[in-house]
Amino acid sequence: MPSPRPATYDGMEELIRASRRRFPATERWIYLDTCARGLLSTDVRAAVDRYLDDRMCDGGNKTAMFETVERARKKFARLINADADEVAYTKNVSEGLNAVATAIPWKPGDNVVLCPELEHPNNVYLWLNLRRRHGIEVRAVPARDGHIPSDVLVEAMDARTRVVTVSSVTFAPGFRTDLRTLADACRERDVLLLVDAAQSVGVLHTDVHELGVDAVAVSTQKGLLAFYGMGFLYCRREWAERLTPAYLARFGVDLGDAHEASMGDADYRLMPAARRFDLGNYNFLGATAADAAFDLLLELGTERIEKHAVSLAHRLARGMMALGLPVCGGEPGPHLGHIVTVGRLGAGQHDSADDATINELYSHLRDKGVKHTIRRGVLRFALHLYNDETDVDRTLALTRHWLERGQRVEAVPSSTASAGSTT
Repeated sequence: MPSPRPATYDGMEELIRASRRRFPATERWIYLDTCARGLLSTDVRAAVDRYLDDRMCDGGNKTAMFETVERARKKFARLINADADEVAYTKNVSEGLNAVATAIPWKPGDNVVLCPELEHPNNVYLWLNLRRRHGIEVRAVPARDGHIPSDVLVEAMDARTRVVTVSSVTFAPGFRTDLRTLADACRERDVLLLVDAAQSVGVLHTDVHELGVDAVAVSTQKGLLAFYGMGFLYCRREWAERLTPAYLARFGVDLGDAHEASMGDADYRLMPAARRFDLGNYNFLGATAADAAFDLLLELGTERIEKHAVSLAHRLARGMMALGLPVCGGEPGPHLGHIVTVGRLGAGQHDSADDATINELYSHLRDKGVKHTIRRGVLRFALHLYNDETDVDRTLALTRHWLERGQRVEAVPSSTASAGSTT
């Protein structure tokens, strides 16, 4: 039987439910794949159409394009409780991470601390590259029961540590990272805390001041409900103004209100805070999509969106456990955000599982209209504002039907299945 409606819902429930109608894909799919790509709304489509019509028929209005860029920058800053000057444009998370990493004056023997086995490769290779180029040490900390162990990362720091880098939520198994513990330790030691927030911003409430993080890289195609090919970099003012970008373009140079093509003299001054990382002309189409998407996120508020999505994730996790399936992390708790994973973590490649029955369950749900993914041996389901209880309950019903056909999934070792903590 479906579990009762969670008591955590508040008066915003109906507004969140009404927003589902802005996402036509929900009429075609049980869409649980935000961790790969978020859905586009009718509002985003309308804004993009207007932009394309203007560009196609009138050549485009660049003044209006710049206004959109700054409007979207300010909205993103509001979304994470930052100042607009602390936000730069990038084309993806990787560029944001690299922008910060290459702006640090590394010396041989300096080190970066991270947990490589739970990071996306793009937050690993950049450090290996800096090891080759500058002789830094890449100090790897092992995962603990599928979690990034914040306490162990703190222990791994020393006087030569310049950066600690983590994902706010891992792309598999999707557990939250205890950022506050890391932030406090980094602040005490004057170490920069760099966060890959691809899997959290837009779905989970993110207040950069409350978390104490120094730099955050995001892309807009997941929780921010916009396009590939665009992202944002938040860099705390105090840190940004200690950094010198490896790449510099006109928008990173402070010439006051001068035209974008104006040339100053050789004694130039960098733009304040994170704006020094802006390069060349912007992805105006991407900014148009993001600008429209942010309106809904700000209207609903990410605290409410998180409450809604996490409640659904807990419902799904408990339902899968009741069916006897191996839910990573076990009983839902503070470690679980909006992503639920099922299977044995690490038992497979990027998009497959070694366990044939996990692959079969994936195919069964996909063929029945459930959009989700396999990552590193586990099925991955991610919720957002456009999901509701019917999505969860239908997915559980389809899974139950598959099990009743005699299918079984390999059990997960208790060390992986345990709930753990937020460390």
